Formats: sequence, structure tokens, C-alpha cells
Amino acid sequence: MRRRQDGSLIVSEPRSSSSRRLCELLVASLALLASCNVIAEAQQRPGHEAAQAPKPANIDRNGVLTLVRGTLLALDHGNKTGNYTVLRDLGAPAFYAGNSATRLAEIFAKLRNDKLDLSGVAVIDPQLSLLPQIEANGMMRMAGFFPSVSSQINFELIYAPVDGQWRLFGISVAVGQSGPVAPAPPPEASQPAAKPPTIEKKPPAPQPPAKQ
Repeated sequence: MRRRQDGSLIVSEPRSSSSRRLCELLVASLALLASCNVIAEAQQRPGHEAAQAPKPANIDRNGVLTLVRGTLLALDHGNKTGNYTVLRDLGAPAFYAGNSATRLAEIFAKLRNDKLDLSGVAVIDPQLSLLPQIEANGMMRMAGFFPSVSSQINFELIYAPVDGQWRLFGISVAVGQSGPVAPAPPPEASQPAAKPPTIEKKPPAPQPPAKQ
């Protein structure tokens, strides 16, 4: 190896087996060093981009009511008949494939045995504790409850987009105690009836004596 006048290096062919071996080791070391640098850089870079935060779903009130009521009424039908094929048919392909009608009957056995009546959801508006939002996986999630006098029906629903429609992907329903009811305002205190004004009677004025 020698240096030209312009400063560049000229690598000559190795003259012996030992010098050739040294060159091979040098090349191997440089290759290993380069691979180590690549690995370190890959480890420093995050493997996946940060998960996107949930964003509000583009669905109006009527759409929410249709989904929630349709889902819970299908569950009510299954609880009352023991046949959950209607609820299963409403599901997305993954929900349909992962839950047979028999499995759904096992999952909701307690609600069925407790004779939970969900028919009231057809006329009661739900109160949402979690507004519909799109998760990072593209699914829509919402949660809320239906209030009633003695108990409330809590629900959490997940829907997957299938052919431009929201299809059921996950469902959770439970019965909880209703929130405290505001006490009725006390009756207004009855005021005594106003007394009529009294008229003071004056004694008649004395009459002068009659003239004889």
C-alpha cells in the first residue's frame, strides 16, 4: 500500500497468504461493523408509529339510536326465546365466526335466567357515557346506560365497518343500580286565608228632642 502525490491510497495485491488473510479479516470486520451500525439504528427507530388517539365518529343521533336499540332488542329476543341467531346474524364476520348461537346462549345465560327485560330500550333514550369514537383499529366504540326506576342497563358496544355499514363486533350488557333520584321539592306551606276587612260600625248620632 502506498500513497499517491494527490493523497489517495493505492492498494496493491497482497504478496503472501498471511497478508491476504489479513485483508480478508479486515473486510469481514468492516462488514460486521457496518451491520452493527444498521442494527443499532433499527433499534433506535420505533418499530411502529405511535397509536392514533381515538377520534369522534361521524354518526348522528338517529344512527346511534338505530344501532343501540337494534342490538339490545336482538339480545332481548335471544334472552326471551333462547335463540341467539338474530343477534349473531347482526354481527361482523369475525363476531359471526367466533360466536355460535350456543356460545352466545352460554354467555348471556345469567341475563336470561334473571328474566331481564330489555324491551324498554325501544322507547327510552340512552344516556351515553362514552360518545361514539373511532379507535386506532378503525372500529367504533360507545358506552352508556338506559335509566329506569329501580335499576339501569349499562352497555358497551363495538362495531366494525363492513361494506359501508357498522356491524356488531363486541357487546357487554350489565344491570346496575340507578343513580340517586333528586328528592321531590317540599310542598309549599299553606298560607292562612286573608281575613275580610272589618267595617267598624259607628253608633247612631243622638236625635234632637221632638218639638211640642
